[in-house]
Amino acid sequence: MKPLSLQAKIAALVLSVSLANVNAQTSDVLHVPSPDWREQIIYFVMLDRFNDGDTSNNNQGVGEYDPGRNSHYSGGDLPGLTNKVNYINNLGATAVWITPPVANQWWSPSSQYSGYHGYWAKDLMTVDSHYGHLSDLQNLSRRLHGQGMYLVQDIVVNHMGNFFAYDPKQWSAQNPDLGYRREAATAQGHAPSQEPFNRNDARDPIQVHEAIYHWTPDIRDFTNPAQERDWQMAGLDDLNTENPRVREALRRSYGYWIREAGVDAFRVDTAFYVPPDYFRDFLYADDPQQPGILRVAEATGRRNFHVFGEGFGIDKPFQETQSRKIESFVRSADGQALLPAMINFPLYGTGIDIFAKGHPTREMRHRIETMMRVHERPHLMPSFVDNHDVDRFLANGGMAALQQNLLLIMTLPGIPVIYYGTEQGFTEQRGAMFKTGFGSGGQDRFDENAPLYLSLQTMTALRKSQKLFTHGSPTVLKDSATGAGVLAYRMRHGKADALVLFNTSDSPHVLDNLDTGRPDVRGWRTAFSLTAFPKTLTADTKGRMSAVLPARAGIVLLPEAGISANPKPSAILRIDALPETVEGDVLVVQGSNGNADPFQLSLNGDLAHAVTVSPSTNGRWQARLPIESLTESRDAHQVVAWQDSTASASAPQSFLVRRNWQTLLERTDPRGDDRGRSGGLRYPSDISWGEHHQGDIENLSVQRAGNTLRIVLRLRGMTQFWNPPNGFDHVAVTAFLQLPERAGGSTLMPQQNGSLPEGMRWHYRMRTHGWSNAWFGADGADATSEGGVSSPGAQVVADAGTRTLTITIPAKSLGNPASLSGIKLYLNTWDYDGGYRGLSPEGGGMLFGGDHADGTKVLDETEVLVLP
Repeated sequence: MKPLSLQAKIAALVLSVSLANVNAQTSDVLHVPSPDWREQIIYFVMLDRFNDGDTSNNNQGVGEYDPGRNSHYSGGDLPGLTNKVNYINNLGATAVWITPPVANQWWSPSSQYSGYHGYWAKDLMTVDSHYGHLSDLQNLSRRLHGQGMYLVQDIVVNHMGNFFAYDPKQWSAQNPDLGYRREAATAQGHAPSQEPFNRNDARDPIQVHEAIYHWTPDIRDFTNPAQERDWQMAGLDDLNTENPRVREALRRSYGYWIREAGVDAFRVDTAFYVPPDYFRDFLYADDPQQPGILRVAEATGRRNFHVFGEGFGIDKPFQETQSRKIESFVRSADGQALLPAMINFPLYGTGIDIFAKGHPTREMRHRIETMMRVHERPHLMPSFVDNHDVDRFLANGGMAALQQNLLLIMTLPGIPVIYYGTEQGFTEQRGAMFKTGFGSGGQDRFDENAPLYLSLQTMTALRKSQKLFTHGSPTVLKDSATGAGVLAYRMRHGKADALVLFNTSDSPHVLDNLDTGRPDVRGWRTAFSLTAFPKTLTADTKGRMSAVLPARAGIVLLPEAGISANPKPSAILRIDALPETVEGDVLVVQGSNGNADPFQLSLNGDLAHAVTVSPSTNGRWQARLPIESLTESRDAHQVVAWQDSTASASAPQSFLVRRNWQTLLERTDPRGDDRGRSGGLRYPSDISWGEHHQGDIENLSVQRAGNTLRIVLRLRGMTQFWNPPNGFDHVAVTAFLQLPERAGGSTLMPQQNGSLPEGMRWHYRMRTHGWSNAWFGADGADATSEGGVSSPGAQVVADAGTRTLTITIPAKSLGNPASLSGIKLYLNTWDYDGGYRGLSPEGGGMLFGGDHADGTKVLDETEVLVLP
């Protein structure tokens, strides 16, 4: 009998899941053995935003419910999630991760925000009334187990809700009552309802001595380990996890959910903010009354209970500081086991950079190699492309780029996590899937025929079809050193291999002379592709092959028996050695060719801007390559020749570009004019704003090198209160550029409730803040839509010491203009948090004040500048 092809296996897997769900019923099994977590695919649900199965629990009567506002409860609950298990299972997910279902602080008067997200605990051993009851959580667990799926619960050990705070100007470590204040009274009271967490009054010497909490203000310096571990994170009451009484209470609280609700794994929120050795006690304590979590799980038959921590650490390109910090929560310096795994934030950061922003794919080579070298158990690390704490991928990147990133995490070591709504193309960070919830657009979003749902369904089946994707190890074979382009790696498990190929550029690129590492394999079959691609590729007798990868390609190849070596005669394409360093705008290239057929000469493999060359009768040739669009980089640029008639590529030749930056213009902006166009706007009242004036522009310098543009913006204040990965927070900078003699464009400033000054029209727009950096074209832009996401985008570097943002815009981001002269430029400031931060007449802790909600969201702005 002929074996099934991989495509047939994938189709059979998709069909089997769908058929299994037709007759799926709630199981009576609360406790099941642990799975091999390397083989799981997790679907991450924010309970309040997924599905409303019981409208009677939506409003608990303290002003916390308003589905029209992101800051309030929307109505999602446990019965609603249980009703949609088939939808999740049909997608191919094997486990469901839920945000904390525990009783929360429903409303915080100081921040004007609700605890809909689940991370502001009031009672760690009670289901929040908005979500249902313990029986609802048990029903979900049984339903999942009945369909061969597993339940992952989010937990918090670092903090409770926001019940007290300190004035940092009065706070004293020696006198905890100084500067102490309680959150304004609500119907839920001044403290958590659970012992001993209700002991939170620093004015009571007995409670101070009990030290259930660290009596500390908000973190001011995230580089200070003592503040990171012991101070409040974003106003949340920091638990003293060194206190044996607290440790016992946390083990008791979370062991309860394993025993009573049948939870199969934990995700630990804010793990970075507790000492790593705390997890020795939490997981392994031999206390007979309240044993460690892994002991509790084992007693229920779960011998492989998974616990993975969150450490929001994103490494800069070619660095591994955060990776090593993350690993320190898995294994102590003396070799003791701590958490089984941590979430792979560095891989997330690099994925965004190469797929959405057009960074060199060499950065991903480094990330993959670092992941395998630094982390002891990379296969147990959850990987993701978006979640509830970061912008949706599609808010900063395109649809094709998102699918590439999803394919990456489906084929690399790690446990892929799909954030709810990704499969429906969500751009709203915490939008609801149900029609009455926040940001839903008034419709349910459970479409199993949606393009992304179907694409993901095929990817999950691909991952399940081959153990080399769940158990294998990667070897990077090819990358692009200077920009978007080719990334190729081999996955190997035992004797099984697969090749995974990407082209992160929006134009076709040459994959030249790829050494597959398998000289015994002549044919490679396309098992999966995001774009049109040949069914097979043929390698030479040394296992090397060349091909053209379509724009935004994502391809998986498997060895195919019965294919002979490449029958096409290969051309002998040779490029003469190039100068080591080149200045100027044109590079003269010459070489030889073994036949008379024309070929294409490309920079860094980019065929969209290649020069067609026809060799002379003696085989020699010469060509002039425009290089004014190239930027300086740490690695060399490459010239590669590709001949389509023979499917042959030359060996690349390398050169470095040297650029001299020239200042085009410089402007000084008045100090203290960060009060909006009306002059009456105010910063949010939280002390992390105010006197810092993060939105006050002081100076602007515009420079060029070739056709690369650089903007150096100095601000009056630059802060890092919330540990932003981009190095600055509490301000967003938006830049608008109009190209001369180009029609179209928009005069509107999307989501900022205003228009550009002086009749300017923008063709390109940048929005950057502490957590994202996005580049848009004007097509499709209006008052609410930001336009089409474009790549590559600008690169932004923050320097807190000089309070500057250096914004580098490659020529390719501007469509490779012939000149920068005549470009109009305008910048403004505000703040961004999943959208431009809210505005109201009275303002608030996290709201700008001084105008109505539909007022123009601009603090400070430049004039419209015209580049000479």
